[in-house]
Amino acid sequence: MEITRHGTPQQTNGNPPAIGAPLPHFIVLTADNHAFDPQTLAGRYNLISVVPDINTRVCSISTKQFNQSMDGFDGVGFYTISTNTTDQQQNWCAAEGVDHIQLLADPDGDFGRAMGLYVAENNTNARSVWIIAPDGTIAYRELILEQTTEPNYADALAFLKAH
Repeated sequence: MEITRHGTPQQTNGNPPAIGAPLPHFIVLTADNHAFDPQTLAGRYNLISVVPDINTRVCSISTKQFNQSMDGFDGVGFYTISTNTTDQQQNWCAAEGVDHIQLLADPDGDFGRAMGLYVAENNTNARSVWIIAPDGTIAYRELILEQTTEPNYADALAFLKAH
């Protein structure tokens, strides 16, 4: 998939899965460096916000926005995945006062490759928002083609409210 960053074209490693497809298998790391895989998401709706680098402006804004929105959604998992290390993510959370949303580290790009979002030239994943249904299928996706653009928070949250 072609994306842009500040208008410069970049290529991901593939095409992201469609709505209705099962979430591919991947392994990312929790803050305490434990493996986290899609089975952890079973049985409830989950919003996954994918950001290229938590330490950049738009990534920081979008993670804080979803963190603030979590309170209105009992029983829904909220996650941010970036290719940052767990230490980088924890430092960012401490500096920004973010303590609700769970950050997951994908430093090796396993999630990004499985989802067709991995950008090899800068070891990041393309910005996107995913909602995973309780049965493990993709119920909603927003592929953000210009990486400096924020996601459509209202659409993603409205989808969750409707389900």
